[in-house]
Amino acid sequence: MKHGRVAEDGTVFVILADGTEREVGSYPGAGAQEALAYFARKYDEMLASADLLKARLAGTEVSAHDARQSLAHLKEQIGEAHVVGDLAALEAVVKELEAEVKTRSRTEQEERLKAKAQAAQEREELVAEAEQLAATDPGRIQWKQSSARIRELLDEWKAHQRSGPRLDKEAENALWQRFSHARSAFDKMRKTWFAQLDEEHGQAKATKERLVREAEALSTSKDWGATAGAFKRLMQDWKRAGRASRADDDALWVRFKAAQDAFFDAKDEVVAAEEAEFSENLKVKEALLVEAEAITVDEAHLDQAKAELRRVQDRWDAAGKVPRGDIKRVENRLRAVEQKVRDIEDSQWRRSDPELDARARSMVDQLERAVQGLESDLEAARAAGDDRKVSALESELATKQLWLDSARGGLSR
Repeated sequence: MKHGRVAEDGTVFVILADGTEREVGSYPGAGAQEALAYFARKYDEMLASADLLKARLAGTEVSAHDARQSLAHLKEQIGEAHVVGDLAALEAVVKELEAEVKTRSRTEQEERLKAKAQAAQEREELVAEAEQLAATDPGRIQWKQSSARIRELLDEWKAHQRSGPRLDKEAENALWQRFSHARSAFDKMRKTWFAQLDEEHGQAKATKERLVREAEALSTSKDWGATAGAFKRLMQDWKRAGRASRADDDALWVRFKAAQDAFFDAKDEVVAAEEAEFSENLKVKEALLVEAEAITVDEAHLDQAKAELRRVQDRWDAAGKVPRGDIKRVENRLRAVEQKVRDIEDSQWRRSDPELDARARSMVDQLERAVQGLESDLEAARAAGDDRKVSALESELATKQLWLDSARGGLSR
């Protein structure tokens, strides 16, 4: 056999690459070929172990640690191996395995560093989110969702510690201190906020209880106008009072609204009855308007018109109220007839008033004298050739003449 021989005494030798030999053992009771075959099989088993490790490194996710242990065990077996075979080839395979194990170790180291950097980044994101929540304006934060998120962040942190890559102790401690500080700040802010909210709810509850008592006291009032105004004020005060706790606020609102509805339902019943009555009154007044607007109103029939209008007015007052939406319309129509009568009365009085006529006569006399004076001044200015004065006097004379004509028109004839 190329890589071994059997001595005459049955000792088996392996032939090394440099031609030297090394005793590997003996196989008593067997022929030379059988003895060599025995030790060759042991060599094949070692080579198979090396090939298996090589295959595992090439095709599986065996770790560098496990590969090193397997390689160390293989090398220990090869050291003084009692086998017959190509030991140089086996050693070459072992060197290849050593190189592959080193490559796997470097790869794993790079992956560990990358995973550690990724884990540090993920924890930094958890810390940053916690810090952002802790820095949010208490008046704008959604407490239920944010509190749940803080708990989720803690669970995620613990999951990183259990199954994620281990960070450097200093870096992990620094991140944890920030995270813990953010959680503590958030919890403190939440407690302060809800303590303040409880105080505000208590104040709102006390205010609304007072408003409910006032509303319930007013609910049976029959002073419709004043009480309706009071309820409007109470509603404004209710809106300004803020919110109590949900349960208290809802219960108080039920009582407040019940009192309000009781008053306004009673008021609406009365108003509905009045509206029905007022609608009948409107029919009466519309008939009176037709009668009033048919009165002949002129100077020749003034006394008769006044008498007929008084009879209409007496029945108008006795007819009572009309619906609110019709008040202005019907009142304006009656006022129009009354105004026509007053206008004729005023015209007659102005013409028959002695003092008024005397004042008008005095005004005419004054204007006549003024016109005569201006005419004289105008003739003198023309004679003197003073064109500028002539123009001014002509303008003034025209104005005074208009006034005079108007004053003469106001004299009693």
